[in-house]
Amino acid sequence: MVKTRLVIAISSRALFDLSESHGVFEEKGLEEYRKYQVENENNPLKPGPAFNLIQKLISLNKNNQEAPIVELVLLSRNSADTGLRIFNSIKTHNLGLVRAVFTSGQSPYKYISPLEADLFLSTDSEDVQKALNSGFAAATLLPSKLSKESSDQLKIAFDGDAVIFSDEAEKVFQNNGLKAFEENEMGSADKPLPGGPFARFLQILHEIQKAYPEGESPIQTALVTARGAPAHERVIKTLRAWDIRIDEALFLGGKEKGPFLEAFGADIFFDDQKKHCDSARNHVATGHVPYGIKNK
Repeated sequence: MVKTRLVIAISSRALFDLSESHGVFEEKGLEEYRKYQVENENNPLKPGPAFNLIQKLISLNKNNQEAPIVELVLLSRNSADTGLRIFNSIKTHNLGLVRAVFTSGQSPYKYISPLEADLFLSTDSEDVQKALNSGFAAATLLPSKLSKESSDQLKIAFDGDAVIFSDEAEKVFQNNGLKAFEENEMGSADKPLPGGPFARFLQILHEIQKAYPEGESPIQTALVTARGAPAHERVIKTLRAWDIRIDEALFLGGKEKGPFLEAFGADIFFDDQKKHCDSARNHVATGHVPYGIKNK
């Protein structure tokens, strides 16, 4: 039995497609939006950008009903009144959600800590930034093309610098150029990189993986980084020092990431740089992590 618990906090607009009702809100105001949601509360919402990811995460509980591996919590700017449609849609799609917070327009990020969430996914970049600033793994879900790869495995891909790792090395590159970066990384090859905002999330995924026999884990992870040789060694040794196994590691040396992520079949990819996110989201679901020197 898997004992590690993963708590995912998600916004309603990341989980479901609320574009139609949000259009009503923007064009006609709050009261008309409330009426629209009440009138349609028995019409299930269509899947949003994180829906497929959440479905696969929840499926990890199939053989662990007594002690679920994944707990899904909803953080929504809706009121409880307008949020009933969201609750009904969650029930229709059998997502097994128990906890929800409705804040009537206020930022819900302050509830991430008491909910003990390990990851926060939202389409609201301000809420995501607040969560990251408070020390939580968080990403802004971007409009994306979903992977064509059909697999029962949950496949999560990460960038390295400023996502899994801190932006320590990225700062050298941005301030002093590629040559200085490579020299710094070769000279620091035996010094593990500090952890970034997604280090703990990756650790939890790894702990879940370890509970399964080799080759039978329902989760597969990948590191997809613009780094190439000779900057690869420090990354490999850092993961070794952390005692974390990455299933696939792609050192692309600056090559466009999108086609590689599609080949991997990622259910989601996390990156701090918008140019890499723009490439990725044409192929797979993508979360922007607004952290580090490239987001100052």
